[in-house]
Amino acid sequence: MLIGRESERRQVERLVASARLGHGGALAVTGEPGVGKTALLRFAAGCATGMHVLQAAGSEPEREIPFGALHQVLRPALDRLDEIPGPQAQALSVALALRSGPAVDRFAVGAATLSLLCRFAEDRPVAVLLDDLHLVDRPSADALAFAARRLAADPIVLLATTRSPDPPLPTLPLAGIDLAAAGELVSSRSGVAASPELIARLHRATAGNPLALIELAAGAHRMAHVSPEAPLPVSAALAHEFAAQARSLGEAGLAALEVASVAGTDLRVVADACRVLGVAVDSLAEAESAGLVRMADGRVEFRHPLIRAAVYGDADPRRRRSIHRAVAEAIGPGDADRHAWHLAEAAVSPDARVADLLVQAARRAHERSAYDVAAAAYGRAARLSPDVRQHASLCVAAAESAWLAGETRRSVSLLDEAGDLHEQEARLRAVELRAAIAARTGSLTEARDLCRIAATGSATADAGVLLLADAVSACFYLGDTTTGVELAHEIEQLLHQVTSARARGLGQMAAGVARILANRGGADQIRAAVDLLGSSGLLREDRRRLSWLMIGPLFLRDADSGADLRRIVADVREQAAVGTLPALLFHVARDEATTNQWVRAEATYDEATRLARETGQETDLAMCLAGLAWLRARLGDEERCRALVAEALPICRARDIHIGRVWSLFALGELELGLGNATGALTHLEELAALLDGLQLTDPDLSPAPELADALVRLGRRDEAVVVARRYRSEAAAKGEPWAMGRAERTLGMLSQDGFDSHFEASLALHHRTLDDFETARTRLAYGARLRRARRRVDARPHLHAALKTFENLRAARWADLAAVELGATGETINRRAQGETLTPQELQVSLLLAEGKTTREVAAALFLSPKTIEYHLRKVYTKLGIRSRAELAGRLP
Repeated sequence: MLIGRESERRQVERLVASARLGHGGALAVTGEPGVGKTALLRFAAGCATGMHVLQAAGSEPEREIPFGALHQVLRPALDRLDEIPGPQAQALSVALALRSGPAVDRFAVGAATLSLLCRFAEDRPVAVLLDDLHLVDRPSADALAFAARRLAADPIVLLATTRSPDPPLPTLPLAGIDLAAAGELVSSRSGVAASPELIARLHRATAGNPLALIELAAGAHRMAHVSPEAPLPVSAALAHEFAAQARSLGEAGLAALEVASVAGTDLRVVADACRVLGVAVDSLAEAESAGLVRMADGRVEFRHPLIRAAVYGDADPRRRRSIHRAVAEAIGPGDADRHAWHLAEAAVSPDARVADLLVQAARRAHERSAYDVAAAAYGRAARLSPDVRQHASLCVAAAESAWLAGETRRSVSLLDEAGDLHEQEARLRAVELRAAIAARTGSLTEARDLCRIAATGSATADAGVLLLADAVSACFYLGDTTTGVELAHEIEQLLHQVTSARARGLGQMAAGVARILANRGGADQIRAAVDLLGSSGLLREDRRRLSWLMIGPLFLRDADSGADLRRIVADVREQAAVGTLPALLFHVARDEATTNQWVRAEATYDEATRLARETGQETDLAMCLAGLAWLRARLGDEERCRALVAEALPICRARDIHIGRVWSLFALGELELGLGNATGALTHLEELAALLDGLQLTDPDLSPAPELADALVRLGRRDEAVVVARRYRSEAAAKGEPWAMGRAERTLGMLSQDGFDSHFEASLALHHRTLDDFETARTRLAYGARLRRARRRVDARPHLHAALKTFENLRAARWADLAAVELGATGETINRRAQGETLTPQELQVSLLLAEGKTTREVAAALFLSPKTIEYHLRKVYTKLGIRSRAELAGRLP
């Protein structure tokens, strides 16, 4: 019976009731040991009558067994595994060791867990109850948390208990019970009425911790020896109390209990280990009678994890090691992972055989994306290896797994532990890993330099070129053109030595990017790389470098290049590991934002931002925020644009992501132009120009010169605008690509007194060779306005009509208003298109995928959501757009 906790019980009851009504949710009950978390979880189980109840409990011995807890939870639902999308079913089957297959991404396992739970909940609501989440193996905890965070319109509730103060779920902190409840609890357990003074003292000493109250009440006479002014060390007292209870058992009972504290909950394994040690397993009955364990259904369960910890910790170290050795023998090599771990716990000195068994366990864990477990196994193997060189190499392997598990500090610590690396392959892997860590969580400058150093020591030209390409990528974010050009030269010197088309294509792409940023050619190199990578699909399997496929289209910005690469990205996007998706989606969104696919760009940016936050990829988060701010500026969304810049700029400044600063300032400048605030626009654009000059970033695609000239003209500073326009025309001509040249001709047309038609016509012809509808519409708006001022109203109207239509299609409200004003000034009657209610980014994503003909389940799989959540968003879309079918939906989206 749960005593007290009225508020907490109501919260749990509401959560379970909501799940019955189809509104999912999750909650982690947090608190110190013994505070009543498990009791509240049992109360939740009682509330879940008539529901599928899926349960698992974490335990220290099982903590290194990848996906062990997830298998416990999902076992009743596994017969529905074939009913979820095929790739997800494969990923989950490999993770749970139900079938063999290549390594799977941990996020794919999370998505599959969500899909299976939703499928299982179709006939009855589901309650997932997890006790001691902090002791659950990391891969299982990640997968279940991934699913829990996406429960919305699903009849599923997930409740967990944990000692962690910051779990990955909404929390319900559990403190001690109040004085009245403490009195009721002590009296109910002791069978006699305790004095108010004793209850008050116990309550003060334990802060209302129920387990502490129960255990210390039995030995209350010992409290007389503790000063009333001194705090009672409850945790130590509890451990002492539990150990004392265990020591009160007979010799055989204590011996059997110690075996159970090592062997886990499987009674067969406990019995076999007892047999190896010559201990009578029947003696566990004494511990059961003492209330220390419960035995039922072939399981041995300690009444509380603290009891197990106390028994294990109180055992003699030599005794513990002998028990671990016996448990390893009882388990046998058939359960290879547990066998290896128990042998490792039994070892007292380096042991090559045990180290090798742990390496095999680490590899199996890595193949199942259980990177946290793999890191632990590699690390323990390193410390058990008698070979110094193998120790160093295994430390690197452990660091790589820790990095994939998202444990940066642990990864760096393991790299430090590796010390001097004599083998070239291990040394290069270590340097490359340090560079990756720096790029994601620390200094991009360090990442650039580490890649460059690693390239000089690489064994082959192919490896060197790939590392130098990664260094160029860091230079892009840093806005470092000086080093970028040096790297381009180094790549070009190696290209004649490379043997693989993959290295050749990436090398040409990287060298071209570096040269374009400094406006020193490079376009031909990128085109050659686009042709090579596009025709062969060479990067399909190189998940870490998939985003390079979008570099060509972004840097060339013409209508002819990159179609094959875009198709490849569309094909691999659904299969890409979620950990690699933020960078890939950022590049896709940027590409969409430079065409007429603004609705898609907004949805893609939102997805990339969400994943970047979840995976802790701050570089991609900053770039997505800055890119989306630029798009929101063009859409005229002042509040959202400023908020995005306010979040992006501090990250960019802290991590020297100067290209993100460039985009953020560009966003603010364009926002002010659209709002008609030329003075504000000039301030931001001049700051941007100074930043570009300081970085020596001379790529005309990054230059705000056309916008700067526009602001200067509006402020009556025409002469200054002419200087800016002419200099920009020279820079654009040097690059020779249509996007920048089209902007340059438009700017000259705006400033020309006579002969402006030739500039605008040249600009429109150049825009025709690109996919950027917004720039085309701006040119038509500027041309129409110039024609109107020249009293050629009839000639102006077609351009202004076309500009207005494009701006309205793109939902660029402020620019549409400017076009409408100009069109009205020609004497034209305007019928403006009514703006419908705005869809949220999540609703846009759902709508776009459904409009492409995907099923609800396919969309759910693509967005890592449940089918019912997709249906929930679709109902809201129908209401907002005033439609009733998917056919109508397709007609309302671009």
